Amino acid sequence: MCHIITSLSNVIISTLFTFSSLSTLSRFLETAKDNFVFAENIVEKEMEMITNVSEYEVIAKEKLPKMVYDYYASGAEDQWTLKENRNAFSRILFRPRILIDVSKINMMTTILGFRISMPIMVAPTAMQKMAHPEGECATARAASDAGTIMTLSTYANSSVEEVASTRSGIRFFQLYVHKDRNLVAQLVRRAERAGFKAIALTADTPRLGRREADIKNRFNLPPYLTLNNFEGLDLGKIDKTDDSGLASYAANQIDQSLSWKDVKWLQTITSLPILVKGVLTAEDTKLAIEAGAAGIIVSNHGARQLDYVPATIMALEEVVKAAQGKVPVFLDGGVRRGTDVFKALALGASGVFIGRPVVFALAVDGEAGVRKVLQMLHDELELTMALSGCRSLKEITRNHVVADWDHPRVLPRL
Repeated sequence: MCHIITSLSNVIISTLFTFSSLSTLSRFLETAKDNFVFAENIVEKEMEMITNVSEYEVIAKEKLPKMVYDYYASGAEDQWTLKENRNAFSRILFRPRILIDVSKINMMTTILGFRISMPIMVAPTAMQKMAHPEGECATARAASDAGTIMTLSTYANSSVEEVASTRSGIRFFQLYVHKDRNLVAQLVRRAERAGFKAIALTADTPRLGRREADIKNRFNLPPYLTLNNFEGLDLGKIDKTDDSGLASYAANQIDQSLSWKDVKWLQTITSLPILVKGVLTAEDTKLAIEAGAAGIIVSNHGARQLDYVPATIMALEEVVKAAQGKVPVFLDGGVRRGTDVFKALALGASGVFIGRPVVFALAVDGEAGVRKVLQMLHDELELTMALSGCRSLKEITRNHVVADWDHPRVLPRL
């Protein structure tokens, strides 16, 4: 794809100085123009041939520098949880109902009072300009066009103000709590002023997980990029070190003393609802609710923190049962199909967040790629609902799925 155009560019540049006359040069440039059009048509056709979310990752791996791809794709240590986040979905099967009028399917839902087109939202993914020059702004526009929520990372390459100005839409702000609490308060207030609608507090990162790919690659933020939420604060760069530059940055900046009392402290500096992201147990679910959380995101940080924790889809039901309907519970991690979304909803999630599919699509085809990923997941979920006999999200129930941990299963009464 893009390597075709790059190769043509190199040929043109290396050949420009070999022509003896303007007419010869003109003919060459006309031919080169035709070749560019041909190459662009190939790229366009390849984009059209993408039929599922996972295909974007294959292409992104070819296109991105190794350090960048590995940063987005890898997990912690043995990466068992990274694989399990996907594999666990395959252990949940459907129990579809038939002969139900599914000529009309309604996928709309309400999240924290905001009406969105589908229960599929964009998770916070850091440093998106490593994937595409327009980074988070392109993602925000795509999410807005899809009628869903985009979550901006604290460690974005685009600031809250830049994203807010790109197009209207419903946005959440993901928060890492730094040691400098004045800085944290500044970030939260800036997000609130910029029109963000909720704070997603990342609670599973007192220290960064051991991401061995980043260590081997000596991960650092490319020098032409900055973390724009920290512009002017001397915190916008992640320099190269003998280890992972991000791990060193986090060790210096992230507050390891973060505790449940800080969830309450956040409520004193903002009126925005606070979602606690990183919950995997019933115990922490109850504590989050006691601390005043408006919602819970079941997440293992994309399997990038503690390896050998359960897949988020495995932990979901425990959290849902502990929440007892007091707050909405969302799933983050491993979603690659509309069938995955349906399974999460059947196990009690109010919606799901997707991260890697967005950033890989962004790398491959910018805003259009993100838009297509969201559309594909929308269409797959709609089809799954129709084939399961569900006309609205409310009709999706636990009886529509069976998991390997259910046996012996008590069948519902007729």
